[in-house]
Amino acid sequence: MNNQPLLADLRLFCTLVRERGFAAAARALGVSNAYVSKRIALLEQALQVKLLHRTTRNVTLTEQGGVVHQWALRILEDVDQMRDAVSSERSAPSGLLRICTSSGFGRNRVAPAISALALRYPALEVQLELLDRPVDLIGEGFHLDIRVGEAHEPHLMSRRIAANQRVLCAAPSYLARHGAPASLAELARHHCIVIRERDQGHEQNAGRWQLTGPGGVESVKVRGPLSASNGEIVHQWALDGHGIILRSIWDVGPALARGELQRVLPGYAQPADVWAVYTSRLSTSAKVRVCVEFIEQWLNG
Repeated sequence: MNNQPLLADLRLFCTLVRERGFAAAARALGVSNAYVSKRIALLEQALQVKLLHRTTRNVTLTEQGGVVHQWALRILEDVDQMRDAVSSERSAPSGLLRICTSSGFGRNRVAPAISALALRYPALEVQLELLDRPVDLIGEGFHLDIRVGEAHEPHLMSRRIAANQRVLCAAPSYLARHGAPASLAELARHHCIVIRERDQGHEQNAGRWQLTGPGGVESVKVRGPLSASNGEIVHQWALDGHGIILRSIWDVGPALARGELQRVLPGYAQPADVWAVYTSRLSTSAKVRVCVEFIEQWLNG
């Protein structure tokens, strides 16, 4: 009897871990719950370990299951890279490509690019997830993260694909009531609407804005009656006249052009370029390479 685990079962197991349940995995794969249960049982039999703790609500990995999951992700990625390396059609990539990005940027910039990418490369199966939190690319099985702000994880690789900066701005109605700050220090006396971005740490969450101006890098502690974890909400509150925001130019550029928002302290800005972050060299994966190059061209087109 062949006791070697099948690649298809390892892929099913990774899907189950990602979906956090048998029923969700079955829906994602278009198969029955019974089929998922049978294949997991056969995988456990082949490996001679228990992979999962099952409850009525969800499943969690056993210690051995965690080890198998990490190796399975590695093995499946190697198999995909092998297919890419020997493919004679590197310009026509195929297979599953899992991408994550933040919600506002994803909806407004990345999703339209993926739509155009899918039309050009119909053999690609793209899964896009919008996540306003730090992401473990390897642990969560993502091939690519499109993020505003560069990668700080030493085990990942990255490529700058678009220039961007965050700027200070507010609605004319707010500035008419409160006036415009004449210096960065004066921001501390204004209503500022704080948001925590994916690439910023705890200090930013507490309302410390760090910007580059005529004198170099400066920081100021800001506060206000409103704060949120969603950039689109913060943008709307600024339009409503509630205070000053620090937002990416890709987001507020159209409102600035229409006069719905006005720059505050235009000599100051915060670097926030767009980066593609991935787990292995682009030369080893045609689908990731093509996607990164396509999105880069789209954002700069």
